[in-house]
Formats: sequence, C-alpha cells, structure tokens
Amino acid sequence: MLTTRRQFVDSITLGATAFAAMPAALVVPPGEFTNPLSQDAWDTRWPERLGGKVRTVFDVPEIESGYGVWRATIWARQYEQVLGVPARDLSTALVIRHNAIILAMQQGFWDRYGIGTANRVTHPVSGEPTSRNPVLLRAGDGVSAPQVGLALDRFIAAGGIALACDLALQDLVALIQRTDNVPEAQAKDEARKWLVPGVILQPSGVFAVLRAQQAGALYIRAS
Repeated sequence: MLTTRRQFVDSITLGATAFAAMPAALVVPPGEFTNPLSQDAWDTRWPERLGGKVRTVFDVPEIESGYGVWRATIWARQYEQVLGVPARDLSTALVIRHNAIILAMQQGFWDRYGIGTANRVTHPVSGEPTSRNPVLLRAGDGVSAPQVGLALDRFIAAGGIALACDLALQDLVALIQRTDNVPEAQAKDEARKWLVPGVILQPSGVFAVLRAQQAGALYIRAS
C-alpha cells in the first residue's frame, strides 16, 4: 500500500517506464481504463453549489501562515464593498492541498502531533512561531475580530466550499502510523476524523481544482 506522496510519485515513474516498454498490442486503448475509485466513494456534487455571477477557486498548496485561506474570504468582501456585488452572486471553492494539507486539520491534531513546530508554522500577524493552526485562530490568539472572521470554519459556515487533497492527506496518515504504531487502515480513519468539520475530501487537489474550473470558477493561486 502507498503511504506517502513520494511513494506515489515513484510508482508513477516506474509505471510510466514500464508502460513505454510494453508491446503495442498490450497497451489499453483510451476509454477502456477503469478507475478503481468509484464515484460513490467521493462527494462529487459540490460543484453544483458554485453559483452566481462570479465563481472562484482558490488553490492553496502552501502553509504561508494561513493567508491562502484568508484570501478566499477577503476577495468576496471586496467585491461587495467596492463593486456592490451582492453576496448571492459570489461563490468560492477553496482547495487545500500539498504542504498546506495541515491547515485542513483540527487544532487537536496539531496539538497531538506537534504540527506547528514540525512545520515551522508562523503566526499570520506576529510572524512568530506558533503551535496554533493559523486558519482556526480565535479572539485571544493575537488576531483582530475581522481576522477571526476569516477562519476556515467561518468560511465553511458562510457557505464556502472547502476541499482537501486525499493524496496529500496520506503524509498525515503515515505520521499517525509512525507515532501511534497503528495499522494503515486505522490511521486513515483517524486522519479523516481529524479534518475540520465541513471539509470535503477529494481524490486529489488537482482533481478538485479542475472540477471547479469546469463549473466556471476563475482560478487563483492563493499561496
């Protein structure tokens, strides 16, 4: 079983080499490949919630003190205030992937596995090292009231669509396995339980970004 993205990438490289060496008669024609992950295993209906005149997808691959997540809310407020566009005409999909996957995890996960220290996370305001998930900060955590309103759970509560990369999540699955000495299946279950409530897991972050763009969302590299 693959437990890390590095193993996944290595497997693709080896697979591509083997594929290139296969006789033409053994190559499976396009359209005949069957994806082992059935559609029923994933929530694929979230693009239906991307409506209104301005649809966006914010791609967050890096931690960057959580700024990528904050930007997913800031833009809509600016459109409302500067252009007078009503909130009902604005919609956002937020894709948390690659190194930023830790931002999709609850504070309890950060505390248990020392995420802030291990990843050298910095506070979005002070710039100092922090053990707190910067996208889940509250009053008393060194942020202002308006900044608290940019938190990931507030984004979800306001109707934002938050998506997480399952491929990147496998790094956290491996962390749980090493730290707690548990089987991979149990570690996968634990990792998913630690996701911030409302975050929708997708096969990969790239998959989620492409689905949002197919639904008419403008792409923004947010971090």
